[in-house]
Amino acid sequence: MSALQTVRHGGRLHEACRRYGGRPQDWLDLSTGINPEPWPAASLPATDWSRLPEPDALSELEARAAAHFGVAPVHCCAIGGSELAIRLVARLLDLPGCSLQPAYGSHEEAFAGPPANFAEVPEQPTALIFANPNNPDGRLRQGQDILVWSDRLTAKGSWLVVDEAYADCDPAESVAPQVQDGRQLIVLRSFGKFFGLAGLRLGFVLGPSDLIAALREAIGDWPVHAAGLAIGAAAYGDAAWIAGTRLALFDRARALDTVLTGHGLKPGGACPLFRLVETRSAETLFRHLAQNRILVRPFERHPDWLRIGVPASLRDLRRLDRVLPHG
Repeated sequence: MSALQTVRHGGRLHEACRRYGGRPQDWLDLSTGINPEPWPAASLPATDWSRLPEPDALSELEARAAAHFGVAPVHCCAIGGSELAIRLVARLLDLPGCSLQPAYGSHEEAFAGPPANFAEVPEQPTALIFANPNNPDGRLRQGQDILVWSDRLTAKGSWLVVDEAYADCDPAESVAPQVQDGRQLIVLRSFGKFFGLAGLRLGFVLGPSDLIAALREAIGDWPVHAAGLAIGAAAYGDAAWIAGTRLALFDRARALDTVLTGHGLKPGGACPLFRLVETRSAETLFRHLAQNRILVRPFERHPDWLRIGVPASLRDLRRLDRVLPHG
């Protein structure tokens, strides 16, 4: 099996240990595109795991998240991670699907169908999905262009699903505030990537109120566990941390760009949580990094690509710099 076929998603650190050796603590994991400096969840009181989550806590979380996204709470539904949201939304829409390429693997699985093109309007009702910023190449499209496309799709009975899992880093092009009744636009948001707490499995679906009501009925009374409710509500209310983190992530991304460029690699993408590099020696580079206990994200379908997450510290960045081959 090729080294580039070993990682379906980022973060398979135990799999990397089995294949290349070492313990998880020996590795520098740059494979996930997740904020390496998470929101300080340990500052909250301990969760009472003996009680069911309170409906008021869910309402508070959704209200704070909705305010953060720029929509009314009636258009916002919390769910156990955006991965689950992708698949449930596809089932609720119950339409032929397609995704823009290159695409996140789960988009292709849930919205199975022929590849779509940006601004394309199918003749028959269809559910189209893409990410903005895109995963894995980091491409960022303008929000106004997305809204024009959405309105054209709505007129034809189609739906546009915009996965904004990485939009918290820079929400300038987010179309979340434009979600409304009558517009067949759905926006997916992820908590774990920007706030660095991917293990919490918390996400949000933003859409017309009738679709949100149907989704609430489908997922039941306790879609998020008690710790997720408390941590999510507190984090979305932490305006100072959010503002400071946005600045810090772009600083980290610029520092990563400098290192990659210094080794003859051309970093691409607008998302400050990761960079995509394209090189004919991607497989060799992946193995070289793995043998030095640094994990990056390979792509079976695009063997010339590697996605590299931003390191947490100057020490980690220097480790990457030392290991990367020159030229």
